[in-house]
Amino acid sequence: MVLFLLLLLLPLLLLLLLPPPPWAAFRQKSPRDARLPWLVGLQHRAALGLLCWAAAWQRRRLEQSTLQAGLSQRRALRRCLRAQGPRRPRGASADMSAFRNHVPLTKACQTEEKESGEQGLPPTSDQHCGEASLQATLLGLAALNRAYPEVLAPGGTARVTPASAWPHPLPWPWHTLGQLSPPGAKDSWALLLEALRSPGLRALEARTAVELLDVFLGLEASVELLAEAIAAGNPGAPLPRRAAELQEALEQGPRGLALRLWPELQLVVTLDAGGQAEAVAALGALWCQGLAFFSPAYAVSGGVLGLNLWPEQPAGLYLLPPEGPFIELLPVKEGAQKESAHTVLLAEAQKGKEYELVLTDRASHTRCRLGDVVQVVGTYNQCPVVRFICRLSQALSVRGEDIGEDVFSEALGWAVGQWPGAKLLDHGCVESSILDSCEGSAPHYEVFVSLRGLRNLSEENRDKLDHCLQEASPHYKSLRFRGSVGPARVHLVDQGAFRALREALATCSLAPFPPEMPRVLRYRHLAQLLQKRVVS
Repeated sequence: MVLFLLLLLLPLLLLLLLPPPPWAAFRQKSPRDARLPWLVGLQHRAALGLLCWAAAWQRRRLEQSTLQAGLSQRRALRRCLRAQGPRRPRGASADMSAFRNHVPLTKACQTEEKESGEQGLPPTSDQHCGEASLQATLLGLAALNRAYPEVLAPGGTARVTPASAWPHPLPWPWHTLGQLSPPGAKDSWALLLEALRSPGLRALEARTAVELLDVFLGLEASVELLAEAIAAGNPGAPLPRRAAELQEALEQGPRGLALRLWPELQLVVTLDAGGQAEAVAALGALWCQGLAFFSPAYAVSGGVLGLNLWPEQPAGLYLLPPEGPFIELLPVKEGAQKESAHTVLLAEAQKGKEYELVLTDRASHTRCRLGDVVQVVGTYNQCPVVRFICRLSQALSVRGEDIGEDVFSEALGWAVGQWPGAKLLDHGCVESSILDSCEGSAPHYEVFVSLRGLRNLSEENRDKLDHCLQEASPHYKSLRFRGSVGPARVHLVDQGAFRALREALATCSLAPFPPEMPRVLRYRHLAQLLQKRVVS
């Protein structure tokens, strides 16, 4: 029987191993009218069938583990305690109390510790990180296929950044699904050109939203070069016409640009992580207006933590599964008050409560507070469904006021909303001590913003941020009233400043980017990079 099944599968595997015909042969045709080569269509159907089978198997595993989340995590506790060997006292029980006692909880890694040379958060083991990433990718693709089936059609998706939004590289059978971009491409310029040459796209993919924002800003700055490259790329008639369409679309401004370039576009795929919400809002209001956004997972420096099974939902909701990295939840209020606060397991999470994520590295047997705060909005079997609130590591504090990332972002949004015609693209904050800018004045915040629609900031506009911060934080308002904290100073930077910052972050071994985008800069050289790009 097994031999018979292998004989049936052998032609299918040989079919998938055959290289598909080059996309250039038919990329100029609309998907509705094009007659794809029979081999491409057959390979695509075979790959899609394998995807559905693999995703169904992963879904069964997920159902079993989430139905018994408490049991799954208790088994993981026993494995962690057994792995300690001589460190574990003989006869110790394998419960949560024993786990807390023998695997101590460490604080989230602070920048000051990193600068002093201490190691940051240790990564989870490759095995568990890989399993969680593969599960997120397969289940995300299957969910995407149900909600937007045309996205996975041949040539339906173009990646415009060298790295993918999918947490795990697609195995070889699935290279024919959707992707117009050649796997392993490292040149952003070439990827963007390939996407612009294909007007029938259904989805755009970028590793993160901030990187996609950089792509659109670069597109606007290099429109003539891109048009020339498209026109010269092929002597055929359609491409020069496509170059003219590109110039005409850009002349109408950024709002709705993506749909003018690709009229059949439905979706933007990016990987969600800390500091991305601002870029998603800017893209949704301008270049990608009218398009849905989908993130297959939520990523942190320790690996993939949350799975997104609901691409049709407008806001990112993520399931915290019991398999893969071992996750605990630390109540935020209790954690802020007590060093010995107790964590809870996934099945014990309460709807509406906020928790800080705690990740256990099974290789080094350490438990680390990640600093990522989530709110439980629902349940999936016995596991919580969460939305991400903020990162504790991105709080501002010059006199103990502790302005959280979410509080500051909300206040900044209120202030920018009062600046006529302005749209916030990016921002970064620095405590004045980092730049030595508080000499002769009270400590304060230095705030760098990138805007669309406003070229100069008046003093009245600058003052509005400080007023909004006082409304958002009574403690900050009290310190400002006493003169213990000076007013926030706002600086407008040029359009390429934050792209330069991200390039610098990508080369810094201690920086979380990618995928996380820091909004509070603790390194002087990074803060000075923005300071040098101030235009108002």
